[in-house]
Amino acid sequence: MASLSKAGAALAALREDLVGDVFAPGDPGYDPARTVFNAMIDRRPAVIAQCADAADVVRAVRFGRELDLSIAVRGGGHGVAGSALGDGALVVDLRRMHRVTVDPAAEAVRVEGGATMSHLDRATEPHGLATTGGRASTTGVGGFVLGGGTGWLDRAFGLAADNLLGVELVTADGERVHANADENPELFWALHGGGGNFGVATALTLELHELPDFSVALLMFLPQLGPDVTRAFREIIRTGPDELSGAVLYLTGPPEEFTPAELVGKLLCAAVLTYAGGEDSLRGLARPMLALPHEVELAGDMPYADVQCLLDDPPGMRNYWSAEYLNALPDDLVESFCALGDSMPVPTGTRHLLFPQGGAIAAGPQEYPVPYRDAAWAAHPFAVWEDPVDDERAISWVRSVRSAVRPWSTGAVYLNFIGDEGPDRVRAGLGEGNTLRLEKVKRRYDPDNVFRFNHNIRPV
Repeated sequence: MASLSKAGAALAALREDLVGDVFAPGDPGYDPARTVFNAMIDRRPAVIAQCADAADVVRAVRFGRELDLSIAVRGGGHGVAGSALGDGALVVDLRRMHRVTVDPAAEAVRVEGGATMSHLDRATEPHGLATTGGRASTTGVGGFVLGGGTGWLDRAFGLAADNLLGVELVTADGERVHANADENPELFWALHGGGGNFGVATALTLELHELPDFSVALLMFLPQLGPDVTRAFREIIRTGPDELSGAVLYLTGPPEEFTPAELVGKLLCAAVLTYAGGEDSLRGLARPMLALPHEVELAGDMPYADVQCLLDDPPGMRNYWSAEYLNALPDDLVESFCALGDSMPVPTGTRHLLFPQGGAIAAGPQEYPVPYRDAAWAAHPFAVWEDPVDDERAISWVRSVRSAVRPWSTGAVYLNFIGDEGPDRVRAGLGEGNTLRLEKVKRRYDPDNVFRFNHNIRPV
């Protein structure tokens, strides 16, 4: 650790040199700058550097190395583990860097490292183009893609990492490098699932796909119909095209105009069907589920960027998530999943989700460190609540879901869906066969493990 005089001089120089803003404890604006999506996270970084461009990122990283600080990287700040912050660390805050540049002729888009899904989707939409994004508009693009990336379009277009064409990165040495299939190919491989372990991604280039039409159906049912709904959803996905995706979920009836007043705040089972096509075709595919007695029916053509906002949560809530990837969805697992939905904490913002895999996910490149690609389904208990008094019951419920569905688990997991669950889960999210190779890449680009506030890959 540097001396106080050296640290003070370096901080003064950083304030002078950075185009963006710098915050330290005691500065006005420091507390808002360290607030992240998950209200359970309360960490006090030594310095927060809100970078305006890639040159600022270089300055910030070199400052951190000069003072021997570990470095956290903040894009969207959406991760449940709060890895965008670190006690006593330098935070490289990219939120000012959110420019999105679309190249319609090349069907590609360059996205700066602080952009969110909303920035990306709103920019590509006027061109009738899209790429696989998350299921919330506030998610940061950088962490999402580098972690693998699953969303409503993954069965049609593959995982987000499958659409990664290039990355502009600032390494732990403060050097700017490019990684793509031809330049630094081993680093490029590692960035397909290895997350923020290798540097600060100041920009990503992604492949785009034509998406002239998009439609969605949201149906809500009384919870006792959950098993019938889940089995119907399973069959629709089994027989439907890759352009069809969605989720079955349990949730608290939302206080929206479309929810009957008597069901607001009550446990409900719901189904979301998304389709890279028009409403008429979607209704044909959804016919078996529409035939079930339901309390709410919303269906129609909707811009993909608007669909991305449907599951947005308000900031300031407490969060605890996890996931298990499943090899199949037999009837006994359906019954178990639905029983766990019946025990979900209500009323809260908690959701008990089941996502389909398959399609372009399973057909995608097998060489990348995303071992959950071959799973058939994903169970995602997603606890969201406001009052700290509910911490224990919400966290216990998430853990009970994991335990109950584990007999059907493939053992792999998507790391962006989980918090800090230990090194064994990190290996499960990368694949045993990939871990040693990733550790070697880490040793080359970050031998001192400066970037450790993540699902960490340690240098060999």
